[in-house]
Amino acid sequence: MQLSVIILNYNVRYFLELCVLSVESALKNMDSEIIVVDNNSSDGSCEMIKSRFPNVKLIQNSQNTGFPKGNNIGAAHANGDYICILNPDTVVAEDTFEKVLAFAQKQKKLGVVGVKLIDGTGNFLPESKRGIPTPWVAFTKIMGLYKIFPKSPLFNKYYAQHLSENETGEVEILVGAFMLLKKELYQEIGGFDEDCFMYSDDIDLSYRVLQMGRSNFYFHETVVIHYKGESTVKDGIYMKRFQEAMEFFYKKHFKVSFLFSIFMKIGIIFFSLIKRMQGQVKSKIKAENYLLVSASETLVKIITAAVQKKVDFLDLEAEKEVNLSSNSIRNGLKIVLDNEFVSFKECIEIHERYVNKGVVFRIIPKGTNFCIGSDSSNGRGGIEKIK
Repeated sequence: MQLSVIILNYNVRYFLELCVLSVESALKNMDSEIIVVDNNSSDGSCEMIKSRFPNVKLIQNSQNTGFPKGNNIGAAHANGDYICILNPDTVVAEDTFEKVLAFAQKQKKLGVVGVKLIDGTGNFLPESKRGIPTPWVAFTKIMGLYKIFPKSPLFNKYYAQHLSENETGEVEILVGAFMLLKKELYQEIGGFDEDCFMYSDDIDLSYRVLQMGRSNFYFHETVVIHYKGESTVKDGIYMKRFQEAMEFFYKKHFKVSFLFSIFMKIGIIFFSLIKRMQGQVKSKIKAENYLLVSASETLVKIITAAVQKKVDFLDLEAEKEVNLSSNSIRNGLKIVLDNEFVSFKECIEIHERYVNKGVVFRIIPKGTNFCIGSDSSNGRGGIEKIK
């Protein structure tokens, strides 16, 4: 078997359904499997997988075992030559795995491959590519020096700014939302370190792969939506775990003095505060107008009744493709994409094409009665029932 896609889920049932739909579409012509590991969800996630995706290999844990152990359990059941660790709050394009595997197979001493990630508003997620967060690199991040000197090799390592978001190349650290590597390598390094519950596990795995003389790559030629932060609310518990995770990484890989440890602890507190603030919604675009991209006139009536507003209709039976005029793009527009007629790749391209135009996006997964999207890069995504 060529590829096993491992999706670790915890109480994000609707995001999981959208994710698995997109993965199924992307694996249609590949010798592959989907493995969903559920960490004792209470939201009907497992029932949904059993009824809608009977061919998915479902592993039900009796407790929340954390990100590392949950993915290690999935990897132990994988039959593919390659495995892909994938977050449940992601959407992949129909050609994502085909492109990434083609790239991976050309590399010598392959480590981990990551891809270009965007959030639910279409904005690039800089954590798609990162450098090793040594004490100095972490300091440049905490102090915001990477923003002031984005071209300086001394200050720009945290987000691997030697590469642009649209440039493929070697990087040191990749994010756990999408990590593709050979199963043999995953087994050789022992998978994710289960002593770390979450948050530095992807950093630790990427770093250990580098220590083996392998090369990690950021691959920009496919784009994946990551509805950032869906599985975790950035509250006090998040801050505590984030601090513990960073302390775990430093204690494991760096020898530092007691005074420096104190300094870094203070820095970690500030850094975690920044992460928490990033999780707060600073601004939202209020939807004043709706545009449905579909070929179903019936759906227009359903959404109109649901939102109690006029819904414009881009009829794909007539238009054949989504090409909005500048006049139709206006502040406060909510673009609703019907996945019955709009492919996942097209959905992703539309997010990128109209990013920062004052619009927000929703995807209606094929065969469902809900839509998913985000109104802000700083906030969590949301679910809206439409039928």
